[in-house]
Amino acid sequence: MIGILIIAHGTLGESLIHCASHVMGTRPPLLGQLGVGTYDDPAKLLPQAQQMVKELNQGDGVLVLSDIYGATPCNLACKLLEHGHVEGMAGVSLPMLVRALTYRNEAMDTLIEKALSGGHEGVVQFSEESCKRHD
Repeated sequence: MIGILIIAHGTLGESLIHCASHVMGTRPPLLGQLGVGTYDDPAKLLPQAQQMVKELNQGDGVLVLSDIYGATPCNLACKLLEHGHVEGMAGVSLPMLVRALTYRNEAMDTLIEKALSGGHEGVVQFSEESCKRHD
């Protein structure tokens, strides 16, 4: 099973895990988060992030999800990457996380593809008309 680490601003990662646990019915295993605060020094967070990756990696690797590409949490995540073992994605959302949790027993490439599609397909415009079809 591929571990998943969310590195995001503030309490976003914690909130996403809470929501995903609700959707999945229980807190998924091998899922962690590291919140980056306004005054946190990324250099001081790096050892903690590295330790979390070690703990989440049970031999199948770790997918690191971050919120905004190029922002401090993502830049921290970039320092953890090891091709094929620790991969990263930005733009984390609840649909992306749920999709990743659903497919984490697959190969890393498949997991990344499914998580990306969850993120893309989770962004939709809906209207009053389309909502009536779901009543």
